[in-house]
Amino acid sequence: MKKNGFGGDDNITLLAKGVHLKGEIRVEGTVRIDGRLEGEIHTKGQVIVGEDGLVQGTVAAGTVVSSGRIKATVTAVERVHLLKTAVVIGEIHTPVLMMEEGAKLQGTTDMGVTAWPEELPKLAGAVRDLASHKAKHAVTHEKDLAN
Repeated sequence: MKKNGFGGDDNITLLAKGVHLKGEIRVEGTVRIDGRLEGEIHTKGQVIVGEDGLVQGTVAAGTVVSSGRIKATVTAVERVHLLKTAVVIGEIHTPVLMMEEGAKLQGTTDMGVTAWPEELPKLAGAVRDLASHKAKHAVTHEKDLAN
């Protein structure tokens, strides 16, 4: 079978537009929601919520990509990516949250940070510490201005 462009495997579960499901989906691969789900999704793979998709309940996945509506507790082991038409109301638990301009989020996020380090991380070699470049006053002499 041909590889798809969004899951990396051929195991895709599709809830098509116009379909309304109340219950639980437990799979290993990709789940695409273009219809309406009231309940739970559990997968180690990817959950994709299309523009017409609506999920209410719980989403637990490796990755969640949404351009639809989610009113749920979302837990993603790898990342959550909210595209410009996405609306999320609820909780997001993930180490990486990406939001395009226009995406809406009402709720709480938890990216696993419990405290900040005592020292700030060192900047990369090509990036200079801005504190060492504080404005220095230039002194000009009148004879310099005459030339």
